[in-house]
Amino acid sequence: MGGRRLRRRRGERQSNPFHSFGRARPVRAGLALSARRLGTLAALLFISRATALTAPLIPTSDGTSWRYNMVEEIGNGLNIPDAKPDADGKIRLAVLYRINGKENIDGKDLLKFEMHRAGVITNTDLLTVNEHGIICWARINLDGELVKLDPPQTLIATPLKKGAGWDFNGQAGELKVDQHYHVVGEEDIKVPAGGFHTFRIHGEQTSPSAMIVDRWFASGVGIVKDVTTMRATNGDLLQRISLELVERPTITERPEVKSDAAPKQLSVSLAKDSFGKPMTTFSSNTPEVYARWQGQRFRKGAKVKAVWIAENIGEDFPQDYKVDEVSAVAESPIAHGAFTLARPEDGWAPGDYRVEFYVDDVLVDAVKLKIVK
Repeated sequence: MGGRRLRRRRGERQSNPFHSFGRARPVRAGLALSARRLGTLAALLFISRATALTAPLIPTSDGTSWRYNMVEEIGNGLNIPDAKPDADGKIRLAVLYRINGKENIDGKDLLKFEMHRAGVITNTDLLTVNEHGIICWARINLDGELVKLDPPQTLIATPLKKGAGWDFNGQAGELKVDQHYHVVGEEDIKVPAGGFHTFRIHGEQTSPSAMIVDRWFASGVGIVKDVTTMRATNGDLLQRISLELVERPTITERPEVKSDAAPKQLSVSLAKDSFGKPMTTFSSNTPEVYARWQGQRFRKGAKVKAVWIAENIGEDFPQDYKVDEVSAVAESPIAHGAFTLARPEDGWAPGDYRVEFYVDDVLVDAVKLKIVK
């Protein structure tokens, strides 16, 4: 427009470019109001854009809480003590992820994000949130142990855009961890908290155990949906946990924490086969007794051992007679397995038995069983 010259048509009277100079000229109120609106709108757009550029990835005020509906699935033959699955075999719980102040680690102030589940803090993430993204420097596990991450783990890297990716190849305490994340793209999704425009992030872990993470992240809100799947080395499902945001983040009081509600490190049961119903009474002609175990929070290389003991099977054997023992090595923090004891040629001796379970030679549980004719 700046390069064009306006020409008057032949015979057209030339207008005075200063026709309003020196004398009053009526102004159309509608045009004046529109101009004012345009000015206000432009200012608002500028403010909104400036705010968007400086807004944090997630809220970081103390007490900010994210409420989720959690659905947990476990593989065949596994169980979670004191959990009540629904008709589909899934465990459904409400969980809360909440900022509980800060903790100074190695001279650095880190936000404490606690995960509350059924009166227990299952883990605490120690994070920073800044222009580089959301970074995890350490975690506090269910046992209260501080586990440092070296190097710090990037949970969300900025800028978020399709095709972006990042890795975590480092140490989580004693464990070597290898993970890769990439942004699949942008998606509009609906969860109980409402509709959100999100970035979908896909992550894969190859060490210390196979794990896949699909995460939907909304800027200014946080994780809207998350599905984490863990499998055994043969591909069997160990655990799948799904989270969906119930309401937008708000500041809430810290829930009550029950000191005696923490789940066991090792859960055990006895059965006639790998996936059978747990039982404690067996006939003397049972081909094999399976001692099944599943655990969490194992150190790498932890030894799980089962000791078969005959408490009282008649006068021919002393009380608490050790029948056999067997052990296995847990290669990842979450592991499961089964020990078997085959029937003797002339059948099981009727009486009372127990199976003791040890982790790193420390007795953690015992199950009593009875053999009947």
